[in-house]
Parts: sequence; structure tokens; C-alpha cells
Amino acid sequence: MRRTILSFERPEAALVEGFRGLLERYSPSCFVSDVMERRRTLRSDIRPVVGGRFAGPAVTVKLYPGDLVDCLDALKVTEAGDVIVVDAAGETETSIWGGLMAGLCMQRGVAGAVVDGAIRDIDEIRDLGFPIFSRAVVPRSTHSPYSGRLEPIEVNVTITCGGTIVAPGDIVLLDRNCHTSHHYGMVLSGAHVVYLDAYPLNEYSMYGAVPIRSIKERLLELKRAGKLDRVKLVLLTNCTFDGIVYDVERVMEECLAIKPDLIFLWDEAWFAFAGFHPTYRRRTGMGAAARLRDRFRDPEFRQRYVQFKKQFGDPDDGDPRWLDTRLVPDPDRARIRVYVTHSTHKTLTALRQGSMIHVYDQDFKQKVEEAFHEAYMTHTSTSPNYQILASLDIGRRQVELEGYELVQKQVDHAMALRERIATHALLKKYFRFLATGDLIPREYRPSGIETYFDSEQRWARMEECWHTDEFVVDPTRLTLHIGATGIDGDTFKHDYLMLKYGIQINKTSRNTVLFMTNIGTTRSSVAYLIEILVKIAQALDERNEDMSPPERKLHQLKVESLTERLPALPDFSHFHRFFRCGSGSMTPEGDMRKGYFMAYNEDLCQYVTLRDLHKHIASGREVVSAMFVIPYPPGFPILVPGQAISKEILAFIEALDTREIHGYRPELGFRVFTDEALVESANVVASDAAPVRITEPKAA
Repeated sequence: MRRTILSFERPEAALVEGFRGLLERYSPSCFVSDVMERRRTLRSDIRPVVGGRFAGPAVTVKLYPGDLVDCLDALKVTEAGDVIVVDAAGETETSIWGGLMAGLCMQRGVAGAVVDGAIRDIDEIRDLGFPIFSRAVVPRSTHSPYSGRLEPIEVNVTITCGGTIVAPGDIVLLDRNCHTSHHYGMVLSGAHVVYLDAYPLNEYSMYGAVPIRSIKERLLELKRAGKLDRVKLVLLTNCTFDGIVYDVERVMEECLAIKPDLIFLWDEAWFAFAGFHPTYRRRTGMGAAARLRDRFRDPEFRQRYVQFKKQFGDPDDGDPRWLDTRLVPDPDRARIRVYVTHSTHKTLTALRQGSMIHVYDQDFKQKVEEAFHEAYMTHTSTSPNYQILASLDIGRRQVELEGYELVQKQVDHAMALRERIATHALLKKYFRFLATGDLIPREYRPSGIETYFDSEQRWARMEECWHTDEFVVDPTRLTLHIGATGIDGDTFKHDYLMLKYGIQINKTSRNTVLFMTNIGTTRSSVAYLIEILVKIAQALDERNEDMSPPERKLHQLKVESLTERLPALPDFSHFHRFFRCGSGSMTPEGDMRKGYFMAYNEDLCQYVTLRDLHKHIASGREVVSAMFVIPYPPGFPILVPGQAISKEILAFIEALDTREIHGYRPELGFRVFTDEALVESANVVASDAAPVRITEPKAA
């Protein structure tokens, strides 16, 4: 294993400088140990080999006994003032540090090193004046100079040095209703997560997208708390399963005004086709990245930034205008760092699982390339499926040659289907496709347009929305509202579409089902769907005519439950204080990895039934989930490890009529942490129990 986590939780600069100020006093380590009540103190056999005092953020290195290698990988992530702390398992017969490593550290401004193992070349290190502590000195080197092998090694992971635990961490802003794989990715990476809540669409039991105002609010909150340097990534889904598309260019431009080196990961799993149509392309991650880079080179944009800076200054003062004003980044500091994932097989021509990662990162060569390829090789097979690769190449070539025509036909078929449902006397009695006004609240639509289709202008108004509104709706995502039928989405999917007519769909909510057109959709398939919906509507008419009065009343109650009495969608509650990042932290980031691996220890967990949960929460007890809980639909976690369970979440679960909830066992209840687990002493238990692991909107 060779793993380097490129970022970690750096303490606030003022705190680091405070500790460095102590170095001028007598025996500073002694009174620091006293203040900390003798905890977190290294053992006596870790001693200074080359004298000198130092303090700084720790870059951790984990090596493996019997197979020790050089520590050069640590230099990939160190900054001036850092301290390298190496867990060499206390092995004293092989040195893992020498004059070369010390010289390279001096060049990078590393403050010093602590090695729970052996070092060598102390004459050179002494001449360099590089301060270092270690357990032993021995001339025997690692095998790296002879074998050429630089693994196994892990950088920026939890280690033990001199009997003391040292751990990394960073912050990621994450769309809560993104694909489930991203949540597990946060666990594996050890990232500290700040969940962003999308606006709710309670009347359709689904979420929309995350407003730019909410993203800026979180970034500025972290900036005021002195944690902006730890914010590495914003992850959003574009477009969502239901077709809500971001103004990608605006999101990145405004975020870069707050943090110029922020990385963006756009999950465009269902949007691979968008790059081949001019209307769609401007709202893709790759298209927006290229335009932003050109814009930042433009002298007119530079002048615009100067005027903006003169008017608004710096956001440190908490000026609320920063939330409601379109921010302008400094073109000299902003870096375009954009990553996009496409599940190519979903919307273009490719075999199942055929996917692509697209990179537009100005710092890729300097900061990312080696780690990116290492991570890619870690999570993929060394025996590739050449059929899938060939299909990706064919799909790429196909859309290069005729992509615009194929995508335009896809849009035309969707428009025809929408128009037919809206104008058919029988169909519109039970069904309607949700329009822009249904899926996007008015405050995010400056155009004021409620629907793309108008009997006079036809579809001409779509272009206006796509140039002005914060969010738009992809017309090829056809969310069919079925509340008037009195049939819930899951039943309509299985009992009507699938079993009777062999039509398979991916997503439902309580009162909607989702259809999609793609480049393979034909006129005959559109006609077939309309024919089937007409048959269903006719059968519903016959059923309703034959109902007795009691049956009619029950049917009306069912319709009301699907159109009027819908449960409110819960926001993310909060991480329990035990999983918050730092004592007394006022910012919302949490450590899911800690909760995830704590749950491996059976002694720290218990099952609690839904009824008992209500009692515990009513009594004031804070109950904390030990697992991901994911109902299908909507297909994203409503609970993650370390999250406090709220009464709103329980009410939503009780109102669900879905067939499956991953992470919930009806016979046992919810897996939660015991009260005893959530005390500070459980830190040691969790660390011992955690095995080593590599590390918005709807689930696919």
C-alpha cells in the first residue's frame, strides 16, 4: 500500500504561533505536559539526536515493521513550519531517515522531525542544523535504495508515535443528497464533512439543489472560524436525478472569490450528453472551467474585479451583502481546479459501468497527478475490461461526429411527450409533468418563467431561462406527477408499469415517477409510452366509476395523502459533539470516518426500536446513528454515522411507504451508539477497533 492524503486538519494559525512563542521559555514541553494533565506525552526513549526546539502542525507518516522504506512521500504535502512525525513501529535496527531527507526538509522549511524508530547520517544532519528526535541511531538503511520500492507507506493517516496518537483531517462541503458513493468516499478519505442542504420540494417528496447563497454562507462561516485553509473541496450533483441544473460557472466564480484554490467535483453521472449541445454545454463543469480560465485572462474582467474590491472590500467583517451579491474573484489568485465524473453508459453509447473522469486542473501536474493516478490504481482493476473500454471509445467517436443531432432529437422527443400529456383530455386528468415552476422556487428564477412550453410561443422561452436563472430544468427529465391516481410512486412503478407493461424506470417519489429520453429514444417508444398511459388512465376511470361510497371515500383519502398531506423533508440535523472537529467547535463539520469504524465494535452499539427512539428523544436524550440509513426512494442518506437523530427525521421515516430502507432492520430497529461510547475515553477504543482503509442529487 502506498497512500498519501494530500490535506489534513491544520490548527488555527494563532494557536500554532502561541505554541511557538513558548519555545523561548525554559523547558516548555514540561509545563505543556502539566497543563495537559500529563496526557499525550511521548515516551522517554524518544530523545533529541540533533538539538533544537520546534512546534508546528504534524504531517504523519506510517511505516510497516519488517518492510521499512524511505519517507520521501511526506515531502509531497509538507509546508513551511510543519513537523514530520514518523511511526516506524519502534524498529531500531533499520534507519528510515538520513542526511538526504534532512536536507530536503530544510529546503521546504520543515521545522523538525520526530521518528519512532531509527535514523542515521547524524553528522550531516547536525551540520545542516535540522532538529530531530528519534528512538535510536543505526547505520543500516532501508531497502529502498536497492529495491527501488517506496511502499508500503501512508502519509497523513492516524499513527502512534512514542505511545501517543496523532491524526489528520480536512473539511469537505458536500451536497447531502448526492450519490451514496460520495458519502462512503468521505468515510474512506477521513475528510471532515460539512453537509449542504438542498431546498426541499415537500409537495413532491424530493429535494432540489443547493443555492449558491447557502454555499457562500458556509464558506464565510468557516473563514471567520479560521478554518478556510482546511476547506479543500465542494462536491455537487449536476444535474440532479430530477433534472435540476446548476449555473456551474456562477457557483465556481463566487466560491473562488472566497477561497481562490478551492477544488470542485461535479457529479454529472446523468449529464454526459450535455457537452454536445450549445444550450446544455454552458452549464457543464468542463465547459464552465474553460470559460472561466479565459475570462480571468481578460483585462476587462480584471478591471471589474478592481471595482468590486473597491466597493465591497474583504468578507472578514461579515458584511451580509456578500451573501446577496455576485462575488468577483481575484484573477491573479484564482485557480481553476475542476473534476467531473460521467457515468457515460447512462446517457451515451457504452456498455454497463463504462464511465469517465474529466480533469481541468491548473495545478494537476504540480500537486495532484501522482496521487491521482495512485488512487485510481488503488480503486480499479489491473485487469481492465477491454470491451467496456472499446465501447467508451465508440461512444466518444459517435458524439464527436453526430452528437448535436442526437441530443437535439432527445430533447425534441421529450418536448413532444410533455406537450402530449398537457393537451390530452384523459391523460391530464390523472397525470402531469412537473415544470420549472414546480421544481424551482421563484427566488431562483429571475426570468419568472413557470414553464418552457406555451401554446403561443411553444418552446421558445427555454433559452432565456438557461441564460439567466440560478437553476434550470433539463426538459429530458420527465417527472410525472401521479397523485391524482391515488397510487403511490413505488406501486405505480412495480404493479402498473413493470408487471403489466414491461416498462422499467429508475426513480420514484411518493407521488411521482421519472421517465427520461436519451440519444437512443425513438418516436415509436414515445408513442408506446403514451399508449400505455392512456390504457392506465382508462382503467382508472373504470375503477372509479365502479367504486362503492366507502371505497370512494378511501380513494379520496389516498389522493389527499399524495397531494396535500405530505411529510416535510428533514434537513441534516447535526453531528454529535463527540464527532465534531474540535472541542467547542462552532462550525458544523463532522468526522464520519470515526463513527463508521467505531460501529465495528459491537460493545459500543445497540439497536433501538422506532417507538423507543421517540421516548428517548422526548426525554432529552441525544441518540446518535451508528450507520448510514438510506431509504429508496429518495435514495440518499437521511442518517450518517455520528449524526444525531431528530424528531423530524423520525416523522419522515414513519411517513415513508417505501419497500426498502438500507441500514434499518424492522425487527430490531436502528443501530445507534451507546451513551458510554460517546465519552472521551471511547477515543482509544475507536482507534484500536478501526481497521486500516484506503481513502446531491439522487442515487443512481
